[in-house]
Amino acid sequence: MRITIRHQLSVTPPAGTAHAVMHLLLTPSNGSTQTVEEWNVEVPGIDNAAVFSDAYGNSVQLVNQEKPEGPLVVTVSGIVQTTDKHGVVGRISGENVPALFKRITPLTKVSVTLYSKFRGSKDLRIDVLHALMARVGETLGVDTEAGQSQSQSSSGSSQSQSQSSDEAAPATASELVHMFIGGARALDIPARFVTGYVAAEPDGDDDLIGYHVWAEAYDEVLGWVGFDPLLQICPSDRHVRMAVGLDELSSTPLRASPEGDGVEVLSVSVASEA
Repeated sequence: MRITIRHQLSVTPPAGTAHAVMHLLLTPSNGSTQTVEEWNVEVPGIDNAAVFSDAYGNSVQLVNQEKPEGPLVVTVSGIVQTTDKHGVVGRISGENVPALFKRITPLTKVSVTLYSKFRGSKDLRIDVLHALMARVGETLGVDTEAGQSQSQSSSGSSQSQSQSSDEAAPATASELVHMFIGGARALDIPARFVTGYVAAEPDGDDDLIGYHVWAEAYDEVLGWVGFDPLLQICPSDRHVRMAVGLDELSSTPLRASPEGDGVEVLSVSVASEA
C-alpha cells in the first residue's frame, strides 16, 4: 500500500526565551514492513539540525532556535510504501539487545490481575501475546466487534465520541499500549511503545486516520511483532512505523526545551492507495 502523510505540530516557547531546542522523532526508517519513498521535515533551523540515532535506534533531529518568537510550526510530509507482514517486523540490524525493553517505567506499571493467568503458561510466546492483547482490550473496555471511533491526537487521547459527564471516557490508545507493554514486561517479555500513522480501511471509519500508537513485543522465533490494542489486531499495511521507546515519554514525536504550553497538533492527514 502507498501511504501519503502530512502532519503539522506547533510549540510556543515562553515569551523572552533566548534559546530553545526542539527534539524531533518524526522520521520513519526503511524496514521489512515499509520503504520510505520520500520524506521531508520543515521547521526553521532544520538545515543546521544535529542528526543522530538514539539508544532505541530512532532517527533524531535536534533543532536550535535563537530568540524564538511566537509558535514554531513543524510540517512533516512524505510517502511510504508498506507491506502487510501480519505484524512481524523481525530482527532489526544494529539495534540494542531486546532486554533493553524489559525495564518497567512509571507509565507501564500494571496490576498483577492483568497478567497472572499467563504466568507459567506452556503456550507459545506469540499465543500468550495475542491473549494478553485481548485481555487488555477486555480490561479497558475496547469493543472488538464494532469499529472504534477514536481519533488520535499527539498523545493518542482525542475522542471522536461525546461522553456524558457521568460516563467514564474510553481508554486512549496510549493507555492500552502502556497496559499491554506492562503486562508483557511483567511476564519477562521485551515490549516497546511504537509511534506512527494509520490509514483507514477502504470504506472504513474515517475517524481513525492519522497519528497512532501501538506496541511491539519480542518473540524468540519471529523477532519483533506488532500489537495494536486499540484495534485489537497486529499492524497491517495500513500502519507506518516511525519511532520506538520504553513508553510514550521516550518516543514522543516533538519535545521542546523550554516546553512552554506544550505541543499542539494542528493537522494530520493520511491517505492511502493500493
